[in-house]
Amino acid sequence: MSEWFTPSLRTRELLRRGAEQALHPPDDWLEEMHSASLSGVRMAAIADDPVLAEGTRRTNLANMRHWAASNVRHPGRRVRVELGGEVLDIARDLVRRGLDESSLDAFRTAQNVAWRRWMDVCFGLTDDADELHELLEVSSRSIATFIDDTVAAMSSAMAGERADLTRGTHAERRDAVALLLEGAPIPTERAETQLGYRLAGPQLAAVIWSSGAGSATRELEAVADAVGRSADARQRLTVVAGAATLWVWLPTSVVPTIEHSPDHPQVRVAFGRPGLGLDGFRRSHFQALSTQRLMAQLTSPQQIARYEHIRLVSLLSADPTATEEFLTDTLGMLRTADHDTIVTLRTWISLQCNTSRTAEALYTHRNTVIRRLARADELLPQPVADNLVDVAAALEILRWRPVER
Repeated sequence: MSEWFTPSLRTRELLRRGAEQALHPPDDWLEEMHSASLSGVRMAAIADDPVLAEGTRRTNLANMRHWAASNVRHPGRRVRVELGGEVLDIARDLVRRGLDESSLDAFRTAQNVAWRRWMDVCFGLTDDADELHELLEVSSRSIATFIDDTVAAMSSAMAGERADLTRGTHAERRDAVALLLEGAPIPTERAETQLGYRLAGPQLAAVIWSSGAGSATRELEAVADAVGRSADARQRLTVVAGAATLWVWLPTSVVPTIEHSPDHPQVRVAFGRPGLGLDGFRRSHFQALSTQRLMAQLTSPQQIARYEHIRLVSLLSADPTATEEFLTDTLGMLRTADHDTIVTLRTWISLQCNTSRTAEALYTHRNTVIRRLARADELLPQPVADNLVDVAAALEILRWRPVER
């Protein structure tokens, strides 16, 4: 590359002022950038994986803020690449999912969106044609060079990660699981030897992942241990599927009753249904993956979900527009009611409309339950007794969504 250049003092000042705006981009900038970077057929594997999709979003934001912060401090100077936690994590995860460097095209797509938004900023900084020309020229070169350098650094990190994963027992375990999930005719005895895990008998799969940045592997392992204890399982198979994801199998036919992990609030768990043998090993895992994707799609506040609980919600949420209409028509003002009213009504329905059992389950007085149910009837478009099935379905959808205000 040719020697870096120093822009004029006026251009550096304009660049600094623009970078201050880009340091805190509006939500619509970010949403457009994220949507573009995750669109397209080649990005489907990333967009469908909640951890990879969230990692891509975090990396997009980290890249934008790093470029902007550098130009606030030293406008016009070449921006150095810093492979921080977000960038390294996504590089590792891409390799561990079997993806290659072509997946880094997401960041070039994000660059195109960022450039269009940056031009809007530039046109708001000066009306002078000569100043604008130099500002756009300097900005274009700076942004393109930064993304080129970032992609090159990430490619190098991915190559290193790929080399690490081809050595040792972790690679053998991961490869054996991949063959089993693909249905390859690998002898069961050989697979069990490589995995150190028995494939006969009951099988329950779980996906354990972090929904936030910076969660260490030990946090995921701690939750995996808690899940194993709750299932009373003396053995488990664990595969590191990414920097923030574990795939886990337990030799049990019972899904643990664990409902949350207060010590690790950013860690999520998705369970499949228990199955038998190798077929159950595969089916339970794919069900756990489906549960994970739906939790991410709904931005669910729930920490732990079971496939059988979320399956109905998946079917009811297939058409987002129809789902919104259904919720509004069915729940009316109850949709944004207080938490206690909604939980009481949902519990009452699940307990076959038994007020006394509902009071016991919620550790509250029976008269309190009656008052909350009466309040729910006032907020519903029609009394719950006249529309019980639809109300129950709507409340189940609401359960897996963020609280509405």
